[in-house]
Formats: sequence, structure tokens, C-alpha cells
Amino acid sequence: MSQNLERRKFLKGLGAGALILGPVGCSSYKEEESDKPKPHYVLIFDQNKCVGCGDCKDACVEENNLPEGNHRLLLEHKRGAVEGVPCPVCGNTTGDCNCERQFVRVSCQQCNNAPCVKVCPTGAAKRDEETGIVTMDNSKCAGCKYCIGACPYNARFMNNETQVAENCDFCLNTRVKKGELPACVSKCRYDALIFGDLNEPNSYVAKLLRVKDSVRIKAHFGTEPRVRYIPSVKTGV
Repeated sequence: MSQNLERRKFLKGLGAGALILGPVGCSSYKEEESDKPKPHYVLIFDQNKCVGCGDCKDACVEENNLPEGNHRLLLEHKRGAVEGVPCPVCGNTTGDCNCERQFVRVSCQQCNNAPCVKVCPTGAAKRDEETGIVTMDNSKCAGCKYCIGACPYNARFMNNETQVAENCDFCLNTRVKKGELPACVSKCRYDALIFGDLNEPNSYVAKLLRVKDSVRIKAHFGTEPRVRYIPSVKTGV
């Protein structure tokens, strides 16, 4: 089964999510520094703006030096209207027309409550202490695939060359820790991908999520994903 077919399960079980930010106290400079929350990085995918060009996927492959056949992110496309919702082009409500094409990003959801981290017996799948991003310590990976089996999003895979489990970690070590955007975000020409720190009230992602409705995949699982989706205003995800 191809990676695309394997990950179609990813598109099921959408749930709305919300994030509550607590106030940060600051009575002195030292307290402000010590009490400042760690960053809460999120990635937003705006389905209304994605045209399916694939530049994000190509940038990811190049940045992470992935072998042929391996991808940290995929774009699933969806044809036709959603059943019960009239197609804005032909009015069909059965969901079997081909008028619409929508794209959805498929990748690691960067869960706050990450099952992959919990089941890893060696500590290879871990959360970065500085950023909270779920990543891998390749030197510790035993190739057991427990993390792959535990992921409810079918978003992990074994690297064909290194035989190490991988996931999208927002280009943590190669870009984010240098103050740069993830490769996919930097290459998106249509502003369909937005990345930033939700714990910075004035950041663009924080402002955007205050005014835009967004959903999180399978939020009812309690995984608390950090990837948010702004669904199509026409038919939804």
C-alpha cells in the first residue's frame, strides 16, 4: 500500500479545538525572564489558499535529505462536494461530482500528548526541552516501529536508508533553532502555511487564531495536536 493510500485514514475524525493561554505575571525583570513561558509552536494550514503545487513537499525532501519514496509531509486531494452540502459549482448534494478539488496537509501533528513519545522504549522519540517539539534522537532508535504503530495519524515512517523512524519536526534543528521558518512554510507561495509561537500574543499565528475558526485532526483522542487547519469556506475539510 502506498504512503498516500496508507495515510488517507488521516482525513477522518476532524474535531474542533481551542487553546487557552494563561496570563504571564511580571513584577520584576528577573521574574519576567524566569516566568516567561516556553514557546508553543504551531503550524496552520489554510485549505482556502492551498493550490496543491507541492512546493512544500519538495522543500521538505530537500531540507531533510530524504531518500526516494520517503516524505515527512504529503498533500491529499479531495474531489467533489461533501455529501449533504451543495457543490458551489453544480449544486450536487450527493458528494459524487468532480467540480471541486481541495487539498489537505498530511504530516505529524506535533501532539502535546504524543503517543509516540510514550511508547518509545529507548527515548529516541522525544520532546525537545527548549521548544516542546516532538523529534527523534536517531542514535537511540532501535527500529522497533512502536512509535509508528502508536501514531493515530499514520504520519510516521521508517527512513529507507537509515532505518530510523522519522516524523515532521518543523525542521527543528536545521531551521527553527536558528530562528528560521520550517522549509515548507518558507517555500509556500500562497500563504497557505503559517508558523509561529502561540505563547507570543502579538505573533501572527496568535492573532490569526483569535479571528479564524480552525480545527484539529482527531482532537477527541486527547493528543492535543499543534497543527491547526482552517477549513475551506465552501465545503470544509
